[in-house]
Amino acid sequence: MGSENRQLFIVDDDISISRALKSLMASHGFKVETFPSAETFFEEVPKTKPGCLILDVMMPGMDGWETQQRLFHTGSRRPVIFISANEDIEGKRRAALRGAVGFLQKPFDDKELVALIDRAMAKSGSDIHRPAQRRRGR
Repeated sequence: MGSENRQLFIVDDDISISRALKSLMASHGFKVETFPSAETFFEEVPKTKPGCLILDVMMPGMDGWETQQRLFHTGSRRPVIFISANEDIEGKRRAALRGAVGFLQKPFDDKELVALIDRAMAKSGSDIHRPAQRRRGR
């Protein structure tokens, strides 16, 4: 898998979580960008830039669910993995129904997160880099 396919975007208002995840994921060969809010993510990252998104569910302003919905409505098909400090069975179900790759409760097992990211990127392959309209025509 090329390095351009190993891009991660971490959106979490807890800076210590973002820093720890960035360090962990970089040690696994991922290119990582962190954002303290969904709004900052949308301001700074072009919607065509490929990568996998790790989203905290509960954030001030736009939460993880709203972020995923906005991504969908803008045509982005980046794979999404939700993380949450709360045990949320309904959230896991909701995430799966909305097409998220996974939903992990903090603290989570590092290997489980890496496996989810690898699965998301392998499943999506180069398809995540193409606009939605083009994929539908295949």
